[in-house]
Formats: sequence, C-alpha cells, structure tokens
Amino acid sequence: MRTPVLSRRLTLEDPQRASDGSGGFVEEWEGLGEVWAEIQSLAGRSKVQGGADLSLQRYRITVRATPVGSASRPRPDQRFREGARLFLIHAVAEADDSGRYLTCFVQEEVSA
Repeated sequence: MRTPVLSRRLTLEDPQRASDGSGGFVEEWEGLGEVWAEIQSLAGRSKVQGGADLSLQRYRITVRATPVGSASRPRPDQRFREGARLFLIHAVAEADDSGRYLTCFVQEEVSA
C-alpha cells in the first residue's frame, strides 16, 4: 500500500437525538474533532428523490487509524464535514496490514 497524502482537514460528526418538545426528536450533529484525510473519488450516479434531482457521489476517505472503541474512530452512522460538504459514512475498514490507516467508504449527496 502506498502512503496516503493526508492533506484535507475534515470534521468527524456524530448524530445526536434531542427532544422536539412534542414527544418526538430531532437529529442534530455534534462535532467530535478534526482529522486529516485523503479523499479519492469513486463512482457516482443521479436519482430523483422527493421531486428533486440528486447527484450521489461515492468516495474513499483514508484517515489515520485509532483504536477500536475510541470516540475519534469513525463509524458507519457518522459523517465527515468539509465546509458545506457532507460525507455520510457507510463502511469503515482497515486500510493496511499494519493498522496505521482506516478506509471510510462514504457518499455525498448534492442537490442538482
């Protein structure tokens, strides 16, 4: 495996549920910290959802590994933020045999 170039600063965010005062909840995102990453574009497609055209782009994001169970280790229910861009994490895997990096498979939705 080649050494990734971790040149993009992303914020790892975790979903939190807060009461909406009517017996339900709203989902809010809490920043857990910043990570340096390499982002590689994969396949993309478009779809119509709720009458709006969406562009769905998949990416492979590589970050430094952290121990299993650590709050700073990305999980599939979390997301990365880069400014206004949001990358929903679908899967996380070890990127190399030495366990130095993690590969996160993500998807970005952009309204067309």
